[in-house]
Amino acid sequence: MRAIIFLPLFIILSSGNVIKQNDEKELEWWKTTIFYQIYPRSFADSDNDGIGDLNGITSKLEHVKEIGAGAIWLSPIFQSPMYDFGYDIADFYAIHDEYGTMEDFEALLAKADELGLKVILDLVPNHASNESMWFQEALKGNEKYYNYFVWEDGVIDENGNMQPPNNWRSQFRGSAWEYREEVGKYYLHQFVVGQPDLNYRNPDVVEEIKNVIRFWLNKGVAGFRVDAVNCLFEVDKDLYGGKYPDEPLSGRRDVDPGSYDYLAHIYTKDQNETYYMVYDWRDVFEEISAQDGLERVMMTEAYATIQDVVRYYGEGERKGPQMPFNFNLITDVDASSSAADMKHTVDKFLTYKPVDKVSNWVVGNHDNSRMASRYGSSLVDGINMIVLLLPGVAVTYMGEEIGMIDGEVSWEDTVDPSGCNTNDPINYYKSSRDPERTPFHWNAEKNAGFSTAEKTWLPVAQGYETLNVEVQKAAEKSHLKIYQALADLRRDDVFRLGRYDSLALNKDVFVFRRWYKGENYLVLLNMRDKDYTLDLTYFENIHGNVTVVLSSIQSPKDEGDTYPAFAVPVVGFEGLVLKHL
Repeated sequence: MRAIIFLPLFIILSSGNVIKQNDEKELEWWKTTIFYQIYPRSFADSDNDGIGDLNGITSKLEHVKEIGAGAIWLSPIFQSPMYDFGYDIADFYAIHDEYGTMEDFEALLAKADELGLKVILDLVPNHASNESMWFQEALKGNEKYYNYFVWEDGVIDENGNMQPPNNWRSQFRGSAWEYREEVGKYYLHQFVVGQPDLNYRNPDVVEEIKNVIRFWLNKGVAGFRVDAVNCLFEVDKDLYGGKYPDEPLSGRRDVDPGSYDYLAHIYTKDQNETYYMVYDWRDVFEEISAQDGLERVMMTEAYATIQDVVRYYGEGERKGPQMPFNFNLITDVDASSSAADMKHTVDKFLTYKPVDKVSNWVVGNHDNSRMASRYGSSLVDGINMIVLLLPGVAVTYMGEEIGMIDGEVSWEDTVDPSGCNTNDPINYYKSSRDPERTPFHWNAEKNAGFSTAEKTWLPVAQGYETLNVEVQKAAEKSHLKIYQALADLRRDDVFRLGRYDSLALNKDVFVFRRWYKGENYLVLLNMRDKDYTLDLTYFENIHGNVTVVLSSIQSPKDEGDTYPAFAVPVVGFEGLVLKHL
């Protein structure tokens, strides 16, 4: 008799999870949650000095819980002179005094835990502050800390003047090198002058940053978002005769020679060693997770090719971050894009990521124009439908749940070095990140309820009297209420575990389907102010009728409305979640 071998049946999901068909496991906490990014200076001001703080965040955590998020990610809260508003860290182990104390942070952790929220911090490993003890000791000749940074001799030009070592450019314009007479050399700063790059070819730096990670994870932090990760390493100058080589021209004609984009950064970004450094950090995360059973999460920021981004997930047996940030919905599409552009952008990340890894969706942050300004306020609900109902992790920048738009910040009020360093009172706004960092809109009171100070660190955006949380809570239908409904809906097994496919039904309408165990949902976005009648039977197994589960604020449809799948009427800019009956 021939032996019969019974093999367990598995379903491979597009979200990267392997789930037993008859014995579904509970996914790790982060795999289907919403991460809510808070820019601390702009969320809530508890002491009314015009600057947001930790106690302000703690007082508003109920809002985060109410909208359905499962974790907050805080932009840097560490001690800093604030040249780059927290991304220039003077003490990686201390809280910035404008934001509060370590006790305030511990109270925030306790309140978050009480509400069932996880807390993620920003790790800024590429550089420190020039006011840090490390850099100050380097200037005094302390060899240990001198070797924490990247130093190089200058070159003498034909006129006998000292010049920077090469043509490398700062991301904030001008040379990436700054001379210090104390040591007679230039130090590297890929960002502002006050942010000297750390030297990751020095084992002491490697261990120091690992200890920073351990310190905060042991305090109960659930993970880190890692800033500018692909800038960690520069090329090994020993491969070039002991001198860092010039970078080639990018060939772009829309930028001037002082601009970062004037060069192709083949020696200062995306170096091979960077990936293995990140894999080493993941080992530290695993080390701490093993102590208490809570999986710590790493999210990495790298604006790079899709091939380089997905490499962060890991190689072979080496694990990388669970979430290499997917910025495609920021960089690749906007209000001018077609439905085909949207389909291509979404499908691209799902295609390139490893099949066993989890996808993530990011549509805004503190460095890019707000989602409602890039796509237009009419598409807020539709874009939130995409971000929250695609397979994987959703990331929401504070204000996206109510459709906040960029503020108008005058040249006089501009504080972002990216804008200030242009020295251009006319075109500064093209570079400034201040508009997307303006204070959060809580209500129609003074300063949108953010602060009672006479002057806030950035001016509150116009229109806050009607565009705020309080108004949208009271409204029968609002961006906020639709967002909350989406957050509830994504807890359904169809969105936690289900498969995905998509179509551009015409040049304006993008639709994707999620299905699981016989249940089918269709998420539809009309990207233009034009009416259509759509045939959804182009999707396999979609026939009969569909019913409205959720609709955008401008939609004339109500929950429960039913339409034949082959003829669904759609109005301009409409967003819909439909269930197949």
